[in-house]
Amino acid sequence: MVALDGGQDIGPTVRRMVLGTRLRRLREQADITREEAGYSIRGSASKISRVELGRVGFKERDVTDLLTLYGVVESEEREQFLTLVSQSNQPGWWYQYSDVMPRWFEDFVGLEEAAARIQTFEVQFLPGLLQTEEYARAIVNEGQPHAVDGLVERVVALRVRRQRLLEGPNAPQVWAVVDESVLHRPLGGRTVAREQLRRLLELTALPHVSLQVLPFAKSGHAATGAFTLLRFAEAELPSIAYIEHLAGALYLEKPDEIEIYGRAMDRLAVEAETPKQTRQILAKLLAEI
Repeated sequence: MVALDGGQDIGPTVRRMVLGTRLRRLREQADITREEAGYSIRGSASKISRVELGRVGFKERDVTDLLTLYGVVESEEREQFLTLVSQSNQPGWWYQYSDVMPRWFEDFVGLEEAAARIQTFEVQFLPGLLQTEEYARAIVNEGQPHAVDGLVERVVALRVRRQRLLEGPNAPQVWAVVDESVLHRPLGGRTVAREQLRRLLELTALPHVSLQVLPFAKSGHAATGAFTLLRFAEAELPSIAYIEHLAGALYLEKPDEIEIYGRAMDRLAVEAETPKQTRQILAKLLAEI
């Protein structure tokens, strides 16, 4: 079994996905149905499906039984799987914010943490990874006007903590396209806007962060709403398209779905101003505020 990450901590969410993918391959190689596998662990075909997608935690007993069913008898290989079970069940740093984070968003934070490339299109706000603390606070205050201060601060702290992944040698490539209206939306007042523009100029000077503005004059019809594409270095993992809505989020990973969103992102990038032109736009706006 190949090592996941050369020693880099990729977090429990991705470890679950990798483990699930490897178990699926073993099941298919053994020509065993999901129903048969589910029966062997006192479950159902739907449980095996959730396990193989990495959507649930793993029980050591279940994985041991599945390995036996799939004909994996060599002790060293079994131990590697069980070690991965233990690692996948360890809580990620984001679990300390579970009081302010819906379950469907926990998966996104875990995937974002492990992505090698993050591509995002936004039409209302700047991407969370690029927001200043005060900008994020203004969004939360407007979106949850009756929230108590402690809750607001916890949500803002979570957003700021997510941004640490932009630091260090293993930082992902981040490529964002935002509608021009995002830069003109008044959030928090003049001081917040100035600090946010300065922050964008700082971030876009980094070699792994690119920002493009889609001007008013362009249609933006390549996409009907915001979305994020997450791509991973691990060969076992599919790319994932994340689409958030009021009641939750969609996670798409079928090849034809990813192709649609990948093409949309490419078209948006062609329509948008280049990263260099975008930096000029940001500098001009900052000078005018």
